[in-house]
Amino acid sequence: MDQREESNSSYELILIEMKKANIILSVIAILLMATPFIQQNASAQVTTDGKSSTVDGKVRFDKVVHDFGDVLESDGALKCEFTVENISSSPVAIVNVVSSCGCTDVTWTREPLAAGKKGKINATFSNDQGPYPFDKTLTVYISGLKKPVILRLRGTVHAKKLALSELYPVKFGNLGLKENGIKLGNMDQGSQRSDQVFIANLSSSPANVTFKDVSEGLKVSVSPNPIPAGSTATLTYTISSSRQRWGKNWFYATPVVGGKVQGSQPISFWAFTKEDFTGLTQEERNKGAQPVFETSNYTFNVVKEGKKIDATFNFTNRGKSDFKVYKVDADWDATTADPIATVKPGGKGTVTVHLDTKGMPKGEALVIVTLTTNSPLRPIVNLFLTGAIE
Repeated sequence: MDQREESNSSYELILIEMKKANIILSVIAILLMATPFIQQNASAQVTTDGKSSTVDGKVRFDKVVHDFGDVLESDGALKCEFTVENISSSPVAIVNVVSSCGCTDVTWTREPLAAGKKGKINATFSNDQGPYPFDKTLTVYISGLKKPVILRLRGTVHAKKLALSELYPVKFGNLGLKENGIKLGNMDQGSQRSDQVFIANLSSSPANVTFKDVSEGLKVSVSPNPIPAGSTATLTYTISSSRQRWGKNWFYATPVVGGKVQGSQPISFWAFTKEDFTGLTQEERNKGAQPVFETSNYTFNVVKEGKKIDATFNFTNRGKSDFKVYKVDADWDATTADPIATVKPGGKGTVTVHLDTKGMPKGEALVIVTLTTNSPLRPIVNLFLTGAIE
């Protein structure tokens, strides 16, 4: 090998190592971003009827999310109020409320709430952070609840007023949304969760909205309905868990106005469902399954686009109960996994993943494979396929 060939070879090796390093940093970033996802499971169990939210059967909130919608920087500070009612037979008290940001001030009812009595939590968002979306949380600690309740304040700040069609660019006939593929987030088995988005009537006439072909487990409603011409309404959606649905699942509803289907595709929602271990004692958790993987990362280095990758992840069940994987999800559609057998305590198992890189963009590649399991200590396991596409 002459000096020039050796130099080119060394340069290619350096590029590969640099790509590996960048991918590893990306994985670290993903893990750091996953921390809030894990922490969310430390909040109290909330059930909803789509109108109010009940927490552990002891208190009821009129809402757990306040959406300011589209506001202007010139609007100044934004205020909202949450109402909490004691529906238990014993007094409760709002012990503390912690804001996620110094930009949000909060006050609350300090006196204990007797059975049937209501208290208030008032929040003020400073609205001085520029023209960006915001999503702030209030962590509410209430006596008698084992875990705090998470309340949210959100909205989008604009520098100048925009037309309704600009604010709601995803069209369903004469209706508009800010996006499709609406994320509900994480939920436990045995629960239901509800959230709201704004929906716009882009026409010059009132729109009475109904829905058809609604997925099982999904409820949707609009208020006010009819939606006034050139105005917005609140679309409330509620998803109920089912033991036939694990991990990430999609739900659909087709909007109809005046007997006419709006748009060429339905409105879509998704939620991620895992097992509910909140009722287990620490001793019961320790008796559960515990998968320990030899590695959570498979590196395929540099491959040509279109190459198929087979990745194997080996693990041992070091728990005291059988280990079972309910579902395997991946963030690249062309990813499949072989059936995963139940593994007894002390036994070994394998997760085999098949990745088709056809259509993947050139450059660094990171595919996250998520296992939804029956392990109280690891209900969700993330595995990573990393490399580069040329």
